Amino acid sequence: MAKRNNDWKKRDGVVYSTSDEFEYQEEGNGEMDTLAPAQQNLKVMLDKKARAGKKVTLVDGFIGTEDDLKELGKMLKNKCGVGGSAKDGEILIQGDHRDKVVQILQSSGYKAKKSGG
Repeated sequence: MAKRNNDWKKRDGVVYSTSDEFEYQEEGNGEMDTLAPAQQNLKVMLDKKARAGKKVTLVDGFIGTEDDLKELGKMLKNKCGVGGSAKDGEILIQGDHRDKVVQILQSSGYKAKKSGG
């Protein structure tokens, strides 16, 4: 008997099946091609929720592969001289660097604007 991938966390919405041949099909929500910088609409915002009161700059709205997201995040972290992370379609930069991040993104050809307070 072949072993099945039984990761129940990925099967959100499937409750039960009585069929012996049932095989769950994941949605084809794979990585998309990265859009050109001029077609990206990025939002730069400040966030301090669930971060022990520390402020972080979030860049949201990136459409593309995870590798390109991490590359853009690395460039922003280097230019700002701080740490951060890039995952799940958003880039997190430690500290309040909204103005600098918007300026860097716009000089790199991205459409970026400040969002929120």
